[in-house]
Amino acid sequence: MHQEKKMLAHISEDGTRVQTVADHLQGTAILCGQFAAAFDAQQQGTWLGLLHDIGKYSTKFQKRLQGGEKVDHSTAGAQVAARYGQIPLAFAIAGHHSGLPDGGGRSDTAQDATMFGRLKKSVEPYTQWTNEIKLPSIPPQPEMMKENRFTQAFYTRMLYSCLVDADYLDTERFMQPYKLSRGGYDGMERLLGKLEKHIEKWANPENEMNKYRWEILSECLRCGEKTKGIYTLTVPTGGGKTVSSMAFALRHAVAHGMKHIIYVIPYTSIIEQNAAVFKEILGEDNVLEHHSGKLYELEDASSPAQYRLAMATENWDMPVIVTTAVQFFESFYSNRSSKCRKLHSLANSVIIFDEAQMLPTCHLQPCVGAIAELVRHFGATAVLCTATQPVLGDIFKRFGWSENIPELCPGTQALYEKFRRVSFRDAGGLSNEMLAGELKNSRHVLCIVNSRRAAQEIYDMLPKEGSYHLSTLMYPAHRQRVLNEIRQRLKEGAVCRVLSTSLIEAGVDVDFPTVYREMAGLDSILQAAGRCNREGRRSSAESIVTIFKSEYKSHPLIGSNIGAANEALAGGADPALPETIAKYFLSLRDIIGDGTDKAEVVKKFERGISGCMMPFDSVAQGFHMIDNNTKTVYIPLEEGAAIAEKLKSGFATREVYRKAGRYGVNVYDIQYRRLLDAGNIEPLDENSAVLVNMELYDKNTGLSLDCEQETGFFI
Repeated sequence: MHQEKKMLAHISEDGTRVQTVADHLQGTAILCGQFAAAFDAQQQGTWLGLLHDIGKYSTKFQKRLQGGEKVDHSTAGAQVAARYGQIPLAFAIAGHHSGLPDGGGRSDTAQDATMFGRLKKSVEPYTQWTNEIKLPSIPPQPEMMKENRFTQAFYTRMLYSCLVDADYLDTERFMQPYKLSRGGYDGMERLLGKLEKHIEKWANPENEMNKYRWEILSECLRCGEKTKGIYTLTVPTGGGKTVSSMAFALRHAVAHGMKHIIYVIPYTSIIEQNAAVFKEILGEDNVLEHHSGKLYELEDASSPAQYRLAMATENWDMPVIVTTAVQFFESFYSNRSSKCRKLHSLANSVIIFDEAQMLPTCHLQPCVGAIAELVRHFGATAVLCTATQPVLGDIFKRFGWSENIPELCPGTQALYEKFRRVSFRDAGGLSNEMLAGELKNSRHVLCIVNSRRAAQEIYDMLPKEGSYHLSTLMYPAHRQRVLNEIRQRLKEGAVCRVLSTSLIEAGVDVDFPTVYREMAGLDSILQAAGRCNREGRRSSAESIVTIFKSEYKSHPLIGSNIGAANEALAGGADPALPETIAKYFLSLRDIIGDGTDKAEVVKKFERGISGCMMPFDSVAQGFHMIDNNTKTVYIPLEEGAAIAEKLKSGFATREVYRKAGRYGVNVYDIQYRRLLDAGNIEPLDENSAVLVNMELYDKNTGLSLDCEQETGFFI
């Protein structure tokens, strides 16, 4: 009897071992099914694994393994899935290498890269697969597929995540069998035990403030037994919400057998300090800090611990993940396997959104929509954690969450007066000269303004001794050095006057007795107030936050926030009261109106784009949490000088580019063009350059830009 040739999926790098297509499909199917079981889709996951690479049964692919030309091996499985009516599976299979495609329309041809086009495409014969692979019974469509197209797209994306992670892992196990294995972390029960042991010393507080903090922490632990769902945790500044929210998450994860805790934070400056707290309590081996400033490369790993961290960034399989809102939400609306691979780890997880008021208003719909889908259909629990709780209930209802969103610690509303650390003063309008005059009369004062231009101009009016400037015109390493000097002067009691843009509000740990804040959104004003009497060493009566209107016209980017703040503060309302905060967010939503989905993500999925349904690729191209219409100018000072030379060589690694970020200043296109035309910068590529005219970089104020007044708003 004729024996069929063994069809291969992979050959080891040294050529001594082979993995058959059947073995790879079976191994991927087991993993993919396990991942999808977290949202009751194990059968679909199994089918994905069994079908995703059946195109490798073609003779042409077998030749590819021996050095032949590339061949499309993913369309075959997508076509089989579609014939069985499994359209979400077809999308996932078609995109498991090239990215989730747009669905397109029925008029698309085989030459189109859309899903409809792929289904019409001719593929290499792959008939042997039916002799080796037996598909189980046809998976039933889940109930969520009867809902709207946004939900259907979300389900498809989660299946896609299961497949690409399973495919990578099975391939990795074959190609690198002797590499350090993944997993082996502490379970949630053990982590909860570590936290409970850590907080034992706080159980009998001696002063009133610690007594209130202990009450909040204890209530969060007790609430951990509550059912899965969406919650708010509204804790006054200084109330210990970082540890309290983690306490809820751990108790909740243990109570419900949940896999991961994801802590989502708006700024890297807050991430680093919160991650440090979690690592101290739970152990460094159980906490992954994943953001643009903390990247791990497998090839650069110098220890087993670093190697495990690098692997965990790929699929978030560690117990506790601390990440940015940008990383979190942009992953959801990406269509690339590298970004989406980790998404299935969010199923059956506790997700804490710290500083929830910082969710960008122009993207509230896609952000809230993602949260609602995770909770409604994928077994997650979400907590919106902040001292200034935004009003989002109506948007959650828009995405099918009809229940009320309960507060985990309703008693904290009464504690706002107990935790009050500042008093507010309305100074009305102040010219630059008047403002500078008031600042000169204070030994220790922080003034926060809305633009880099204002920061520079007012700083120039202050005595140079003991005066400091902070803005994004200074490269990050420079800002950090200045911040360290500011903290030291405050510690010593030396004169310290600081002019800053809003960057200092983002969780920066400084403590001034007096703060001035140019009129802005109420959330920004309260963030600024958090830099006043931060340690609670003074009474609120002697810790003054002055709100003033400057001589500059408000930039349109924050005009809505200022308008809402003016409404909320009308009649002399106290900025720190919960009712004032609620009024602010309601007013802001009224002013914004329908402008809560700038990239039209929800509309594109629900209605399509010009006849193109399920536009995964198009949405991915258009959704950015932060508009990146800037270019980077690298400053060749300090370590930045050697880094700039490496960048100019054209052989810089990702690690070099990561370090270069500490020496980069972002500027708008018009500013970049003027610097280039004047010969002040040497371009590296179309989006970056190195400063060559060092006279333009001031040791106190950073990069000089004459064209700032003609451009946009920058922190």
